[in-house]
Amino acid sequence: MEAAAILGSLPASTRFMGCFRSGDRFSILTPFYPMVGRPLPTKHLKIYRMKLFATSEVRIRSKFRCFLRKLRQSKRTNVQVLSTNEREAQNLIGWQEKFIQGFGTLFSCMVVSMMLIISASVAVSKAPTWALTEDNRLFLEAWRTIDRAYIDKTFNGQSWFRYREHALRTEPMNNREETYMAIKKMLSTLNDPFTRFLEPEKFKSLRSGTQGALIGVGLSIGYPTGLDVSSTGLVVISASPGGPADKSGVKPGDFILAIDDRGTEDMDIYEAAELLQGTEGSTISLDICSGHEMKHIVLRREKITLNPVKSRLCEVNGRGSESSRVGYIKLTSFNQNSSGALRDAIASLRGSGVQSFVLDLRDNSGGLFAEGIETAKIWLDKGVIVYICDNGGVRDIYETDGSNSVAVSEPLVVLVNRGTASASEILAGALKDNRRAILYGEPTFGKGKIQSVFELSDGSGLAVTVARYETPAHIDIDQVGIIPDRPLPQSFPLDEDSFCRCLKDPASACDVNAASLFSG
Repeated sequence: MEAAAILGSLPASTRFMGCFRSGDRFSILTPFYPMVGRPLPTKHLKIYRMKLFATSEVRIRSKFRCFLRKLRQSKRTNVQVLSTNEREAQNLIGWQEKFIQGFGTLFSCMVVSMMLIISASVAVSKAPTWALTEDNRLFLEAWRTIDRAYIDKTFNGQSWFRYREHALRTEPMNNREETYMAIKKMLSTLNDPFTRFLEPEKFKSLRSGTQGALIGVGLSIGYPTGLDVSSTGLVVISASPGGPADKSGVKPGDFILAIDDRGTEDMDIYEAAELLQGTEGSTISLDICSGHEMKHIVLRREKITLNPVKSRLCEVNGRGSESSRVGYIKLTSFNQNSSGALRDAIASLRGSGVQSFVLDLRDNSGGLFAEGIETAKIWLDKGVIVYICDNGGVRDIYETDGSNSVAVSEPLVVLVNRGTASASEILAGALKDNRRAILYGEPTFGKGKIQSVFELSDGSGLAVTVARYETPAHIDIDQVGIIPDRPLPQSFPLDEDSFCRCLKDPASACDVNAASLFSG
């Protein structure tokens, strides 16, 4: 059916926009008059609810209630008609009845027109209007970002459009601080701790962290998972080697109970991260629970240089004159330098005659998703790296054809622990499911959701959960983690020097030698 037959002739001065809810999705027709002669989309025939807006932002609420009520009373609930006059409306209803009787279908026909045309000037004079302020526009920018990118299109079971309208009417946005509060309140309705708002300075700090440096105490923190899910406070995922926290003895798995005497029971990880960062040389106190020991420590903030890769060639004597050259690579994070630094480390070890690799991802709390993908491509000659999913299933597939591979032939062992999270879990899952590596250690952290960062027009930003992921074997690791192939003894070394000594001495406390490590 042609739009011209339905819409009739609408003058350009009216320019009404209809927003029709079709199930959980919205179809937009705006403005009407350019659509004359074009067929209506058939996938949005079923109309559950209609709202009308004028381009002057005048809302028309009650003009057509009586007419629509009559339609419902006549049991024609599958069609809603607005026409330039009542006769045309009746003609269209008659056409609808003939269509249903003639074909016996259950399709409903979407008919959009105007029953009563009132000029824009009259409408404006009789309805409330408001001009959007700069703060209103910032709020709408944040709202649109969530609307477009957020993984859950039910928005935690609420009408996202209705929330926008209600917030613009009721939330104070007289200055930037009030607008930021309104945005945070909006995000809180999603009940997603990983989707959050970042003021300009915090957004800048986050961006600098992914670029390789920040000022803080060198801690990566998360929420308790697995057996610790009922524990209070926040858990330490990793401590940057040589950083203030590491030098004070803070270990992965420790619990942070308070930061500067502020309890962490109800504190989210991003608020905690903001407290841990600050001016270089300033101090901060932490209450730590390590095993059964309670500690109160004071740390001095300093610039943390995030060098993501350390490597070492370990030459291990074998039987007779045989020897084994094992390349140990410690990958601590995924920032903009990670994949490039890893390629350099592999090339250097190759120049020394390396025969096998150990990739240590323990206490790697993740970072940039794209760098995790690029790192996987280094080790794989082909195959799926990760499936990106939303509530409707698989949305995208990241895979490699081997064109970016560097080290695909040497035996590979990957070390993981509970501090292995996010992008490092993507890498570990890809190497395990593609049977490229043997995984040693303990179940990983279990962060199976992906966030993207969006900058807003005033320099603030949003971190938004945009997807979840599944490993190449279609395993959802959220709150579960990657399960390694074999455990590691608790005494297994954490640094490259101790690792080499361990391999050279089969009788050492680490209880692993080069032969057994790569035997599978």
